[in-house]
Amino acid sequence: MQDWWEVTFPNGRQTVTIIDASGYPVQIAYGEKGTGKPLFLVHGIGSWSFGWRHNIDKLSQHFRVICFDAKGHGFSDKPLYAEQVGHQIIEMKRIVEALCDRPAIVVAISLGALVTLGAASLYPGLFDRLIVINVPIFPERLPNRAMRLLSYLPIDLVRTVDNLRLLKLCAPLVQRIIEIERREVVVNPESITSEDVYWIAYPYINFTNALTKYAEELQKAAREIDRLLNKEPNLIGNIQENLPKINCPTLILWGEQDQWFDVSNGKKLQRHLPGSQLKILPNCGHDPSVSCPEIVNEAILEFWHNTNFASVK
Repeated sequence: MQDWWEVTFPNGRQTVTIIDASGYPVQIAYGEKGTGKPLFLVHGIGSWSFGWRHNIDKLSQHFRVICFDAKGHGFSDKPLYAEQVGHQIIEMKRIVEALCDRPAIVVAISLGALVTLGAASLYPGLFDRLIVINVPIFPERLPNRAMRLLSYLPIDLVRTVDNLRLLKLCAPLVQRIIEIERREVVVNPESITSEDVYWIAYPYINFTNALTKYAEELQKAAREIDRLLNKEPNLIGNIQENLPKINCPTLILWGEQDQWFDVSNGKKLQRHLPGSQLKILPNCGHDPSVSCPEIVNEAILEFWHNTNFASVK
C-alpha cells in the first residue's frame, strides 16, 4: 500500500523538533499542503493526521494546511517517560510556533479540541480563529468501552504487550477491533474501508510504545474526569473556567448523532464561550471529518469568509 504521507503531501512526511513539556527534545511528524493563511488540523486521542484525510485537499485550496501527529501518536516520538497532565497544551503551543510565525486558524476535534481551547485561553495571541468539533469538555466518563478497558489495565501489562510486539503478531485481530469500534463514531458503517482500518491501526501495529502512550493518556483522562465530577482540582475544570478568556472568533461544530458526547454539550459550550457560534451537523457522528467531510469543509470555509469579511469591514 502506498505511503499515505507521500500520497497526501507534496513533501511527504516531515519532522520538526520541539522541547516537550518535560524538557526533552522530541520529533513531531507533520505534513503540509497549500499556501496562505496557516490552518492546523488537530486530531483527537488515539488518532493521527490520517483522520483528516477527507479535508486536506479541499482546505489546502484556500489555506496552508498543516497536519501534525501529537507526541505519543501516529508517527511522532513516543517517549518512555510518563507525561504530566496538560502536556498537550504546552506542546501544541510549541508546535504551532515552530511551524508558523503568525496567529493560525485551528480546526480541532475531540480531545484535540479540548487541548485547543486550553491553549487558546492561556496563549491568546496564538490563534486567529478556532473551529472545535465535538469537544469532551463536559464529560461524565470515557465514552468508549475499549477506552475504559485500557484505562483500567495496569500500565506495566500494557507495556509488556507493546514490548513483545504482540499487536503486530495479532494484526488482523487489531484491525478487526478497530473496525468494530469505528462504527460508534461514523453514521454509516459501510463507509469504513479496509484502507481506513489499515492506516488507523498502523501506528499500534508497527511502532513500539504506541499502545502504552495511548493507555497512559486514557488513564490520565479518566482520573481528570473523576476529579471533575468530585469537584477536585482538575485540568478540565480549569479549561471550563477559562473559556471567557478566549478572544478569537470561535465556531463550534457538533455531530447531531454523536454517540459519545450528546449535542446538548455543544449547546452548553456555546453558552459558556462568549461570542461563539454553534452549528449542528445533521447525519454526522462523533467523527464528522470522516462521516460528513463536505459539510465540515463547507462550514469551515463559510466561517472563514464571514469572519474575514466582518474584520475587513
